[in-house]
Amino acid sequence: MKGQLVRIKSGIHFRFIIISVMVLIGSGLRAQAWEFIKEKDGIKISTRKADNSSFKCFKGETVFHTTMAKLSMYIGNVNNVNWWDKNVREIRVLSSEPEKYMKYYLVYHVSWPLNDRDLCVEARITVDPVTGEKVVSAKPLLDVVPEREGVVRIRNYWQKWTLKPTGNNTVSAVLEGFVDPGGNVPSWLYNMVIVDTPLKVMRGIKTLVEEQN
Repeated sequence: MKGQLVRIKSGIHFRFIIISVMVLIGSGLRAQAWEFIKEKDGIKISTRKADNSSFKCFKGETVFHTTMAKLSMYIGNVNNVNWWDKNVREIRVLSSEPEKYMKYYLVYHVSWPLNDRDLCVEARITVDPVTGEKVVSAKPLLDVVPEREGVVRIRNYWQKWTLKPTGNNTVSAVLEGFVDPGGNVPSWLYNMVIVDTPLKVMRGIKTLVEEQN
């Protein structure tokens, strides 16, 4: 009887440890809250701390006054990149399938004294057949394109577009992302300028799609 009680207590103690560990892991994985930074040109900008990094994530939220079809000409279409950041000095499509996935390699020009950056990306596209919601999720495609001398490879990166049709030719859009630029870039300086990334991208798309209406 005494041995049975010891086994029961041991089992309870073991389950308590497991539950405690799971709670701690879950709290560690819980994403940091977004902090609203500013709103400009109908675009709300927020940032939050990234796990295990001094660089921040960014988020932009807006409503495009256009159709999903017109937005799809730009978002999730690697064959139409003329509107991309002018600092992209080289881009090469590795493979793609419309409305499913795309893989590409690009090089960013960075002003002296920093080195240029390059990045190999895999983006997956999903569309909800009921709601029409479209998600474009991008992540690094590692060890596919050889690294180049004098160019810093970006390895820690993600980006996500969430587009939801809201009726009357309007689409609710959220752009989230994170980039660790690598090299010796001060995090305080990077975090100052990263807030303008979603603003610049979304404002550029607004100009393209809304002027066509």
